[in-house]
Amino acid sequence: MSQGDPEGFGDALGGLTAQRSAALSNKLTGVLSVSYTDSEIRDALRLLDQKQVSNTPDTRRQLRLNLQKEVIECNAGIVKEFGQVAEQLKTIGSTISSLRRCCEEMRQQVAAARQENTPILDEANTLLEQKQGLEKKKQLLEAFNQHFLLPEDDILTLTSTNEAIDEHFFAVLARMKQIHSDCRVLLGSENQRLGLELMEQSSRHLNSGYQKLYRWIQKEFMTLDLENPNINAFIRKSLRTLAERPALFESCLDNFSEARDSILTDGFYSALTGSSADQDRDSTMKPIELHAHDALRYIGDMLAWAHSATVSERESLGSLFIAEGDEMAKGIQAGRHSEPWSAMDSESFDSRKALHDLVNRNMAGVARALRQRVEQTIQGQDDSITAYKIASLFSFYRVTLTKLLGEDSLIPEALTSLEASAMRHFEALQSDQTATAQAEFTQAPSDLSVPDVLEETLTQLKALMKSYESSLTPVESRETAFEPVLAKTLKPILDTCENLSKALDAPAKEIFLLNCCLASKTTLLQFTDFTISMLEQTMDKIEASTDSLVEYQHYFFLHVSGLHPLLTALTPMTDSNDDLLQIHRLPPFQPAALTQAKQTLDDFLPSALMDALENLKELTDAKSAGDITSEAADRFCEDFEFVEGRLVAADDLVEGEEDGERSDGQEDDEGEDDRSRREKMKDLASLRSLYPRTSAEIRVLLS
Repeated sequence: MSQGDPEGFGDALGGLTAQRSAALSNKLTGVLSVSYTDSEIRDALRLLDQKQVSNTPDTRRQLRLNLQKEVIECNAGIVKEFGQVAEQLKTIGSTISSLRRCCEEMRQQVAAARQENTPILDEANTLLEQKQGLEKKKQLLEAFNQHFLLPEDDILTLTSTNEAIDEHFFAVLARMKQIHSDCRVLLGSENQRLGLELMEQSSRHLNSGYQKLYRWIQKEFMTLDLENPNINAFIRKSLRTLAERPALFESCLDNFSEARDSILTDGFYSALTGSSADQDRDSTMKPIELHAHDALRYIGDMLAWAHSATVSERESLGSLFIAEGDEMAKGIQAGRHSEPWSAMDSESFDSRKALHDLVNRNMAGVARALRQRVEQTIQGQDDSITAYKIASLFSFYRVTLTKLLGEDSLIPEALTSLEASAMRHFEALQSDQTATAQAEFTQAPSDLSVPDVLEETLTQLKALMKSYESSLTPVESRETAFEPVLAKTLKPILDTCENLSKALDAPAKEIFLLNCCLASKTTLLQFTDFTISMLEQTMDKIEASTDSLVEYQHYFFLHVSGLHPLLTALTPMTDSNDDLLQIHRLPPFQPAALTQAKQTLDDFLPSALMDALENLKELTDAKSAGDITSEAADRFCEDFEFVEGRLVAADDLVEGEEDGERSDGQEDDEGEDDRSRREKMKDLASLRSLYPRTSAEIRVLLS
């Protein structure tokens, strides 16, 4: 080896060392650049930690080989387990093949059995169908005979007059109606002869049955007592059944109404006179005509009898005709459909309306007799209160019977007419009484108290309102219905009082009108349900009169206290300094005048309230007099506060000017006019020293 060889070897060795250092540096850089937050690094470290490998040089060199060994062993275990799975799948495959072969054999056996049994099943089905057809024909024949044909005994029960009306009769009649209705089905077949014969036969039997029922009801009506609670139940059922023949039913009702009208009219006259139509007197019954001298009781007893009879009639007829719902209405509707001449009436039957119409027809004679007696009694009355109570009585029974029978009923219509007649008579009597009272009432009482005419009117009005309060007038129309009464009674007298008050001087006219309005208010407040409008008008007059009296009392306070000249002088002035300086120059605020005003105020205050209340001594309501005077005193105190404030402001302004002169000390620099003005201000007396009363003192003395 030459001498250059060691140098070359050294260079190579140096290069190799440099490469290893670079590789080691790159690895260190790669390891250090990896972040622990990387999930792969974190999982690898966690796995390594779970294996609890000690950190030794030997372990670090063998780590890679150990890990590869574990992976190879794990894969070998997986391959072994999959081999076992494959063996099991082969066993399952062979089992499925065996099952498929068994199923195919069973399918072939079933097909062969079906092919052999098909003829036998077809023959059995044919025989079963023939059997069912024969049984159905047999059942149809039996059902036809049973449904469309009645035994001779049942036909005899339906048509013979010798047979009684009982439950069996109604059962047979219902069966015959069903047969007649079902015959329409037979008419829709090709051979209509059977249907026509059966329908003709059933119609003949039905007509005979309804005629038998009609005659039996007519006979029962002759002895029927509606007051007897134990009415024959068959009558109710018979009427509901007969309603299916409207013509026969209406004929029955006409005869029944005529009989009931006669019975009820005789009963009304018997109640009036105490004797029946055959002149037999009942000693246990007190005749209504014994109280003919007392019109209110006489009319009340007649109305009470008519109301009782109407209620009793309606209840009895209701139990007779509509006690079990709408069966009567259904029967009449069915009858209209069955009778061509009745089918033209398209209006549906209302059982309630029919009942009310029947009650009206039964009570027609009573209504005529009642109207005749009542009209004679009304015309003979000369007391307006009695006439109004009679009208209220009519209103009460009219509303009651309207709820019972409806607005279009005969008796409520008669009561409406009688109520209007009584109200006209009341208004005529009241107008005459008011005109007479106004003619006698020509001037207000000397003591300004409530006049006797108004007190009598209020007493009469109170009686009328008590009577009206117990009426059944709807709440929403109570006030409107009572307005004509107020217009005929209270309003004319109040208008007369207001006209008479205009001839009086203040405060007499306000006191007189206020006394009248307060008395009216006291009466109206007892019945606010129907006097709101009149009460509001009265309250407006009370408020106007009260305001006038407050003004009068305020005027009295201002003039008697001597404050009026001061207030009059200060009112047009503003709060400016020039106006405040002018106050000292005003005549009412000169020392002599202001001193006299102070003396007048001192003389006034001790008896101010007593003197003011003396002005309202004729006012009947002491509380109102006190409230009026108190309000006037409050207004007087406000006026005094205004005067006091201006006087204090004027004094403060003068004192401020003088203080400014003493503090500045610059009189030499001022002009002649300023010095002259200051000299005059020095000579001004303090207004508060001349008029020292304060508003707080005034309020205490007038409280």
